[in-house]
Amino acid sequence: MAEEAAPSLIPDQRRELLVRHLRREGVLSVQQITQLFGVSHMTVRRDIAELERQGLVFSVPGGVRIASPVQTEPSYQTKTAVEQPQKQAMAARAAELVQDGMTVYLDAGTTLSAMVPLLARRESLTVVTNDFTTADLLMASPHIDVIHVGGRVEPANRSSVGRLAARTLRQLALDLAFVSTSSWDRLRGVTTPSELKVEVKKAAMECAGSSVLVAGSSKYGTFGKYRVAPLTSFDVVITDEDLAEAAAEGIRAGGTELLLARPEESLPQASAGLPHKVADRQ
Repeated sequence: MAEEAAPSLIPDQRRELLVRHLRREGVLSVQQITQLFGVSHMTVRRDIAELERQGLVFSVPGGVRIASPVQTEPSYQTKTAVEQPQKQAMAARAAELVQDGMTVYLDAGTTLSAMVPLLARRESLTVVTNDFTTADLLMASPHIDVIHVGGRVEPANRSSVGRLAARTLRQLALDLAFVSTSSWDRLRGVTTPSELKVEVKKAAMECAGSSVLVAGSSKYGTFGKYRVAPLTSFDVVITDEDLAEAAAEGIRAGGTELLLARPEESLPQASAGLPHKVADRQ
């Protein structure tokens, strides 16, 4: 950090300069920022909150960081070992949106696979998926009609991707599409480092009456090189309660319906009703 900013800067100037420093440094502590700008901790916290609402920066314990790139996605085995309480809570919240008689798409991922036991209680349900684990789990529920979309196999994530999988999806009419992602933020929306995953996710959203993004807060503020869709393309976004308050405010300000799942909500429960945007499109 070469130059120092004068404390006489107006808030917008100070915040713009902070973003420039973060693009160069990646992450800064609150203490570093107070010294850099000659302002109080309270002023720095306000600046971080405002920039986070805009989707420009992302708070971390004791400081703030700029959006970070994701070069590769973790393997299925790696994903199964982390954040289980949050995943169960998000799965439970997502399952509340499913009603008897629907045709729903479950994207690949351990969070959406966690919906399977909750969907087993539904009647006349059709589940479409590109995830081999999800399809295997659903075989224990013979009353659910299961469609696997096929396509190119991606062994590390136990799923199918690419043009053939997307082509199968485009032959179907879905009520709900539950989409997962390894990276998302307010400015770039849903992204992925894997080009072959883009067409499948887009096809599911195109064929669905309503689209729901289900993604953990730990993935917020990261981005892959391939863009899937802006957050405003989703009727509902479901994440866990660890999403920063300012980030949640910014997402809602953009017109996206945001649901925060808490671990205690992961127990099976009666449907709490559909969010406004999903209900409007049923």
